Amino acid sequence: MSLVDPSKVANIVARVAAEVILPRFLHLDSSEIQEKNPGDLVTIADRQAEQRLIEALPPLLDGSLVMGEECVAADPGLLACLSGERPVWVIDPIDGTGNFVRGSPNFAVIVALVSGQQTVQGWIYDPLTAQTTYAVKGGGTWRAGERRLFMPRKVRTGSVARRDHPKLEQRGMQPRQLGSAAHEYLALLEGTLDFSCYRRLHPWDHAAGTLMVTEAGGKAATLDGEPYRPVPQPGNSLLMAPDQESWEMLKDLLGA
Repeated sequence: MSLVDPSKVANIVARVAAEVILPRFLHLDSSEIQEKNPGDLVTIADRQAEQRLIEALPPLLDGSLVMGEECVAADPGLLACLSGERPVWVIDPIDGTGNFVRGSPNFAVIVALVSGQQTVQGWIYDPLTAQTTYAVKGGGTWRAGERRLFMPRKVRTGSVARRDHPKLEQRGMQPRQLGSAAHEYLALLEGTLDFSCYRRLHPWDHAAGTLMVTEAGGKAATLDGEPYRPVPQPGNSLLMAPDQESWEMLKDLLGA
């Protein structure tokens, strides 16, 4: 399939973040925050940013569809488009909404382009640093289009669903969580996190990040050893590591 100029998507995302997301950071009214499910927040900024991206992205690629986290919350049937033949833009307008509401800087915008049940391009934009990281299948992972990124070769600190993993602690590994999949993927690429494991595989959280990890030389696979696919996978888990050897070691330590 045809690919999209990464800078065009990056510019759209940056503009939406500047006009819709950042003006509400630290300035949300309580009436602008809702709970979709217990503990699962959505704000007016999430909804407006998603709508702006829904309008702006499909014209970049003829025949493409678009699927956002908030749209799926209203209509879960939209997930079926990921198994179709048409390319799909997958959007998380604010990853880390809880952080955004609390005033924490760990939030970001995630966009992925999925075709044939594979992520072919992915973007993570940090609004507070105005920094874009993107990946192209077969073309590497890049920071701001200038610096190619590679996974560090160490395994000490990671993100897991539980904090109490005795086997990890015995190896001197310290689990910690950032409350944002986007920032955890960025931390993996920067070497401040060395591995991560997820049990909720929402495509808007992971489609872009897994491509970034693999294109940077890392290993991203479900715990059955299969490459991650951005389609619903109930009951599966996803493990990221710097390489195959550390992935296998972590799989054993995590009790998979």
